[in-house]
Amino acid sequence: MYNYIKGMIVDQTASLIVVDNNGIGYDIYVSNPYAFELDKEYKVYLYHHITENSQALFGFKTKEEKELFLKLINVKGLGPKIALPMFATGSVDGIVDAIDRENVLYLTKFPKVGDKLARQIILDLKGKLAISSDSSTSVDSNELVEVLDNLGYKKPEIKKVLPNIDYTKSLEEQIKDALRLMLK
Repeated sequence: MYNYIKGMIVDQTASLIVVDNNGIGYDIYVSNPYAFELDKEYKVYLYHHITENSQALFGFKTKEEKELFLKLINVKGLGPKIALPMFATGSVDGIVDAIDRENVLYLTKFPKVGDKLARQIILDLKGKLAISSDSSTSVDSNELVEVLDNLGYKKPEIKKVLPNIDYTKSLEEQIKDALRLMLK
């Protein structure tokens, strides 16, 4: 399928942008079309949604947004048209934090997300959101993340200690430091 598209934003409506790529205009549904400037080139990460009656492209500014969106649409009762507006008013970190902390009130602030759906999101996704962030995990930390994951630590716990690790130390020392920080 499609991973991303690079092109010029040539039009906006209330729910989508039109990206011109090599003379072809693609309608892409986004959470906030006005976050994109007209006549400026962007790299938009895509999800191609196909149903029996239609096809649609959903776009995201970051890989993390796309990853979370893909996990959200796998929740029973939560389709792309309900998941996409969540990114207009909520950040990836905010949504992940709300799910991990079982914050139903935060999730129900999104359009068409009621108490029952919010609880279903928490039930299906709590502790399973390993959204990778290019800025928070460097190449040096990949081994450390893998080791801590294999030890049974959850991704949010691991993500919190990564900025405090000295990557000039040996992997063994990094693991010890990370475990000390997690036990605090």
